[in-house]
Amino acid sequence: MGSSPQLGRPVADFTLAGGALDGDTYQRRDYTLSAARGRAVVLAFYPGDNTAVCTKQLCSYSSGMETFDELDAEVWGISPQGVDSHESFARTHGLRMPLLADPGREIARSFGVAAPGIGVRRAVFLVDADGVLRWKHVALLGATFQSLDTLAEHLSGIGNR
Repeated sequence: MGSSPQLGRPVADFTLAGGALDGDTYQRRDYTLSAARGRAVVLAFYPGDNTAVCTKQLCSYSSGMETFDELDAEVWGISPQGVDSHESFARTHGLRMPLLADPGREIARSFGVAAPGIGVRRAVFLVDADGVLRWKHVALLGATFQSLDTLAEHLSGIGNR
């Protein structure tokens, strides 16, 4: 496992292909972390589309998008599956956040969450509006996830510094 970004330090920029549902249309594009400056970004790494815990986690975050909007934050789901898989997953469950594809797990490795066997550890990184890491949680087993309330609490604590 690689080293992950350090709290209080800028997060290295990256770009991943992804997409997000916009009504009935799945909008595909590249997502670049630095382009999100000015808003906080929740990077939610998850092992796989259409798996039980991942589905529950992302449905929870999707149903709470208004909470994230009120906190001036975006949520990006990141997993090793491709954009076609993400589109199917988003359509099946009505997921409203961008889902990004990291098939080679380069970004997962740079965040220290690539794992043999499962591919990617379930992890959440909160990046503030200036691109600085303010909070992180990396699961050892990944059978549970950080709740919307927990993320909202941490996001409200970082504000837009």
